[in-house]
Amino acid sequence: MDERELALAGISRQARLIRAREVSPVEVVEACLARIEALEPALNAFRVVLAERALAEARQAEARVAAGDERPLLGVPVAIKDDVDVAGEVTAKGTAAHGGPAREDAVVVRRLRQAGAIVIGKTNVPELTIWPFCETPAYGTTRNPWRVDRTPGGSSGGSAAAVAGGEVGAALGSDGAGSIRIPAACCHLFGLKPTRGRVPHPPAWHGMVAVGPLTRTVEDAALFLGVIADGLDTAPPSPPARLRIAISKRVPPETLGRLGPEMERAWHEMAELLRTLGHEVVERDPDYGMLASLNVIPRYLRGIHDDARTLPHPERLDRRTRGMVRLGKLYPPRVLAWLRRREAEHVARVNRVFDDADVLLTPALAEPAPAVGRWDGRGAVRTLLGPSGVAAFTPYTPPWNATGNPAASVPAGLTADGLPLAVQLVGRMGDEQTLLSLAAQIEAETRFSERVPPLAAD
Repeated sequence: MDERELALAGISRQARLIRAREVSPVEVVEACLARIEALEPALNAFRVVLAERALAEARQAEARVAAGDERPLLGVPVAIKDDVDVAGEVTAKGTAAHGGPAREDAVVVRRLRQAGAIVIGKTNVPELTIWPFCETPAYGTTRNPWRVDRTPGGSSGGSAAAVAGGEVGAALGSDGAGSIRIPAACCHLFGLKPTRGRVPHPPAWHGMVAVGPLTRTVEDAALFLGVIADGLDTAPPSPPARLRIAISKRVPPETLGRLGPEMERAWHEMAELLRTLGHEVVERDPDYGMLASLNVIPRYLRGIHDDARTLPHPERLDRRTRGMVRLGKLYPPRVLAWLRRREAEHVARVNRVFDDADVLLTPALAEPAPAVGRWDGRGAVRTLLGPSGVAAFTPYTPPWNATGNPAASVPAGLTADGLPLAVQLVGRMGDEQTLLSLAAQIEAETRFSERVPPLAAD
């Protein structure tokens, strides 16, 4: 097995090979480091690579393997999004306005280490994790392994690029309005936002942010999520029973998005596949109401404002970011509290789609990965809401951050010119298991995890 094959094997297979002593943790880490060295000039997925530390931990893991330690991720390298604390490292959040190194690991990182995982580096994000693209004055532009002139999405863009490019088998992402699912869709990965509260994480964006995995396979996601989450198993998902699946391509109101023809085709073909797999498929639109203006946007903008206030050097923020901070000031705490008193009403209304359905299928995005630099030179309002703004690109993901439901992006083929397509699966509150089972069934049928971008195939 050469270094490319080993790096692309995924964390489940890497863990099995290490336990069987067919490869060593040092060999796996060295394979990933070699891939990082080869691909980073093109991708810029990592803000920092912890090569020496990772190799030292790999040597320690070898001794533990020899002693019979069988922790689920022993000796397996993973990447951490750079909005999550890793002890001794700066949590930059895509900005030069950050403070000093973190004193301790975040809970999710601690759980990964307790399972034996090795942190190989921290991945790039847009400034303050605001955008669904990954371009910053401080750390440069992160690019998509499928086409380097396209964005890998955001805000977990570095994590997605690293996994899709075969630099690492799995990466941690965070998702406040789609920031796991958007880059997963752009990079042909499986990305899962868990139910709110499933994975311990400091409150962010007034409860909208959850952390979860970006992986090539559903089995890898289940293993990763089982390690970091409360109350989930690490075992590979089993096939689901016959499900009732609601399908909707309706763009939520209050957005400017229009579903593009290729994304619509991918959604339609996935609905037909689910029928052939024996599931009952029915058309059913969620009642989104005014969820965007009365819940999502206030929490998003105020969250950005509050994040900026914690920075020691806010004067270093990009002009566009400062514009978003000013927009957040329009929602003072008393206004946000008044709006959030209606939150339970919104959640109940939107979740009525699950009264007679197990899963909801929607498009993941309105269009495939946009070109790098598409939003260059725009201010905050034009980037967010203007013609071809980010809200029009990502209308389907934010509602489920507001409600807290689990939601996943699942690969659904490629465009004629080789860009990834994807759909979104949304589950009932607390029911990640059904999403994992259904996604694994789709993977077994379509073999989406076997496709790799040209950059990773070299």
